[in-house]
Amino acid sequence: MARTQDVTKLEGAATPVRIGTLRRQGLVGHLRAPLVVVLTLTLVVMCAACGAGSPGRFVVRVLVITMFAPETAPWLAQESLPLTTAVPTLPTSLRCASTGLCVATIGEGKANAAASLSAILDDPALDFHQAYFLTSGIAGVSPQIGTLGFAAWARWVVDWDLGHHLGPDAAPGVPFGYLPYDDQHTNVFRLNEALVTKAYELTKNLPLSDSPEAAASRTRFPGQAGRKPFTAICDTVTGDDYWTGAQQSQEAQYITSIWTKNQGTYCTTQMEDNATATVLNRHGFLSRYLTLRTASDFDQPYAGQTAQAALTSYPAAQPAIDNAYLAGSTVVHYLLNHPPQ
Repeated sequence: MARTQDVTKLEGAATPVRIGTLRRQGLVGHLRAPLVVVLTLTLVVMCAACGAGSPGRFVVRVLVITMFAPETAPWLAQESLPLTTAVPTLPTSLRCASTGLCVATIGEGKANAAASLSAILDDPALDFHQAYFLTSGIAGVSPQIGTLGFAAWARWVVDWDLGHHLGPDAAPGVPFGYLPYDDQHTNVFRLNEALVTKAYELTKNLPLSDSPEAAASRTRFPGQAGRKPFTAICDTVTGDDYWTGAQQSQEAQYITSIWTKNQGTYCTTQMEDNATATVLNRHGFLSRYLTLRTASDFDQPYAGQTAQAALTSYPAAQPAIDNAYLAGSTVVHYLLNHPPQ
């Protein structure tokens, strides 16, 4: 599959011309001077992030991972990402800057996340040997811990699905009907404490976005009226099973306690991060991974709301998207200036 970063539009040319093709045919030296300048400048931009020991490869310094277009949108709107590269099997191209910042939209759910990120990391045109990785996405939140629009940096990433989920009638003595399954080395990940703490310190005083709709929704939950978005360190649970309910929220904490040996505090629920962490761990990059989740909705209905209505209600969607970019970009620009030692 052709990579769009290898194609440039030449002055006076009707169609894009591949730089590699021009080289192979020995035509670069015969182009008019302005065209040579265009090609030279394009190559300079493309190779600005190329490091020693990786000739011809684009060195990624921070990979921002989003799941769907609304999460990606503020990064494209607020950052200058003029370079694109099409990764084989990835539905959408990476958008990059010469600084080494890239943004990838990997899709929703664990299967999409694992397949997409594996394809990106295994692409021979990209060099990740000095890269940081940041998931920047929205999530549901427990009203016992956070609030709508708030931003959470996770120390622990815990899998909800792996285990035995039993009906209450079949297993009345089993708490929440959950029995842990054998550790598959994907059930739980502890992220880099120093990196998580640094991210929190950089973002804890940011003025996070809010909205009248989010404020109104909070009033329907005990203890939530008048609360404002804030930044915290607490833990995230991954499940392809997109659940809602107060009992399920308590179960998420129960599962978190089992796999973290009572060290984790569940606060956000999402669908990708264990898959992302698994792929990064197998590539040796887990120590440079951060996951930031911002709350678009509560993980349970309010009194009188149906579960079906709760599953399709996102009263803080826009503040959550805005805050994921605000907190995420603050950390990204720090990391770009502080590469791994």
